[in-house]
Amino acid sequence: PLDADEPDKVARAVSEWGLDYVVLTSVDRDDLEDQGSEHFRRVVQELKRVTTDRGNTLIVEALTPDFQGDRELIANVATSGLDVFAHNVETVERLTPRVRDRRAGYRQTMDVLEHAKAANPGVLTKTSIMLGLGETDGEVRTTMEDLRARDVDVVTFGQYLQPTRRHLHVKEYVTPEKFEEWRVVAEEEMGFRYCASGPLVRSSYKAGEFFMRNMVRERERSAREGVAA
Repeated sequence: PLDADEPDKVARAVSEWGLDYVVLTSVDRDDLEDQGSEHFRRVVQELKRVTTDRGNTLIVEALTPDFQGDRELIANVATSGLDVFAHNVETVERLTPRVRDRRAGYRQTMDVLEHAKAANPGVLTKTSIMLGLGETDGEVRTTMEDLRARDVDVVTFGQYLQPTRRHLHVKEYVTPEKFEEWRVVAEEEMGFRYCASGPLVRSSYKAGEFFMRNMVRERERSAREGVAA
């Protein structure tokens, strides 16, 4: 069962630690009627309330499950007051059935990201792709094009590493130079607002937090200026 006090516990801990950027994530909760959507929302809202009451500023990123594609549940999280809605596509479409849980789908992930943005146009959307699983350059490009077609703002690229012998083998160790090529393609050619790309990059990558903070604050400043005008 869910811990009804978790939103308060998380908010107080984060506030006491003095953090200014936090990433929330969870296991899939398909056993719950709302798959944990309302719990995510409550944690975000309590984080924002407690830190604001203490005179602090906190940027909240939620790395979410797909909520089985349920748009109402996706929107419930996207409109909770978070700053960054993250959901990982993980790999290219051809490899998805082999790489991801059978309940997850490439198109469903795209729909999740698209609907999060539709539900809250002001939220930053973010996803992550693992390289080294046997994908082709053309497939990576197609995936990036699919993401931009859904107005995804941020993409990260990292090297796939085999967690155990039971998992898929690494097909290729991608060079740092190739990762840099993908960063340039993402930011300069495809129009992503930010891309973190490197062998050790993961979806919640600390080096990107400074840039993400600036994007969030720029958005908030633009919103305030729009109201004032």
